[in-house]
Amino acid sequence: MLSSDKLNELSLKIKEIISSSPLGDAEKNIHALVKGALTKMELVTREEFDVQAEVLRSTKEKLSQLEAKLAELEAQQKK
Repeated sequence: MLSSDKLNELSLKIKEIISSSPLGDAEKNIHALVKGALTKMELVTREEFDVQAEVLRSTKEKLSQLEAKLAELEAQQKK
């Protein structure tokens, strides 16, 4: 089995060969296209998503409480 150092060396040599070939240019172009597409999508980080999910959960809970209180007040008003 190859050692970690040998694998790293092999990996670096492969990267070197690819970067100096037309395949390296294609990789750079594809990388730029994907990066541009992802930027246009306005994606959020997992942390931002989790924060917004918590805000939504809290808002739903508060809305549920307010709806229950409103129903209670409407019932009292009808008496």
